[in-house]
Amino acid sequence: MPRRLLDTRHSSLRFSLNMPTLTSPIQLSNIYKPKIWGRRDLAPLFSAPHSTDETAGHFANKRIGEVWVTDAVSRLLNGPAAGMTLAEASEKYGPELHGSSWPGRHFPLLAKYIFTSDWLSVQVHPDDAYAAIHDPGNVGKCEMWYFIKADPDAAILLGLKPGVTKEQLLQVFKDGTSRDFLRSFRPQPEEAVFLPPGIVHALGPGLLLFEVEENSDLTYRLDDFGRPGLDGKPRPLHLEKGLDVIRPDLPPQRDLLRIECTEEYGTHRFILASRYFALEEMCLYHTGTFNSSPERVEVLSILEGKGRIENEEGWMAYQPGSTWLIPPAAHVYRLAPRIDTRLLKFYVPDLERDFREPLKRRGIPPEKIRQIVFE
Repeated sequence: MPRRLLDTRHSSLRFSLNMPTLTSPIQLSNIYKPKIWGRRDLAPLFSAPHSTDETAGHFANKRIGEVWVTDAVSRLLNGPAAGMTLAEASEKYGPELHGSSWPGRHFPLLAKYIFTSDWLSVQVHPDDAYAAIHDPGNVGKCEMWYFIKADPDAAILLGLKPGVTKEQLLQVFKDGTSRDFLRSFRPQPEEAVFLPPGIVHALGPGLLLFEVEENSDLTYRLDDFGRPGLDGKPRPLHLEKGLDVIRPDLPPQRDLLRIECTEEYGTHRFILASRYFALEEMCLYHTGTFNSSPERVEVLSILEGKGRIENEEGWMAYQPGSTWLIPPAAHVYRLAPRIDTRLLKFYVPDLERDFREPLKRRGIPPEKIRQIVFE
């Protein structure tokens, strides 16, 4: 059994007003979401429900479409906040959990794995300004996809075909025939897609992907192809708001330039950055030593491999499908792979400090950097 990180809740040092309490990597529980287009088999990430996956046992015979790894109800599994939900810990600890650059008392990012066996609905998301007026209490939704696996005939819809107008769309959305008016692409494993607010999109069957976005679930459904939802009734459409926010001029931002660097521990890929989120991928063949950021929380989600995540307070075992918060006060920590490891790292970036400058130091020309950094 893996050793748990040392519990320092009862140390007198931790009661000092000047001493942080969140000083170790923190594992999060996964939250499973049944969907009509989901799957019963979530391999290779989730080959079987784990004891740390709080809701897995409730859905053994249902189709799971999404596994949320930074849900508000994800629970912290170790450290002084163990047992709290992510929402509760965010409210209590604020900047100690999120970092000095994030002023809110809610977690800044929503991240999930998506497993498809059918078409998802055609959707569009609003920006922050529109959400504030038309859906008070919500923020908009800028997001990205990173494809992990894709069947040979898998497809996505992304953006309008040239010349398609909003007037045309109203009728085809009502008729359930919008696919003919949208651009279709075949995604490839390790392909990244940037989805700003206003671009129409849909995922097809045969996909396993990672999605990270503003911490918002605000979606305007445009076309659900006339099928019933989990309750047997048609799911509502949001045509008025959806047509309001569609931006026909937005081009598909997909199949982005691959920028990968060699490191002592393995390889490091800078996948994509916007002002809302950044995503990197690391492949570790040897132990890597890293530093937490004083400005932000970072999140690591394991795609492949097994090993240990450790710092001066102890260690815990990681495996595929496990997700870890790295709070600002974790300082130096190590990832020690027992089996070659591939993971995703995501956070809210400073675009200059976290993406442009590191890439410039590695000799990447500005014109290439611009292809993966979105203002």
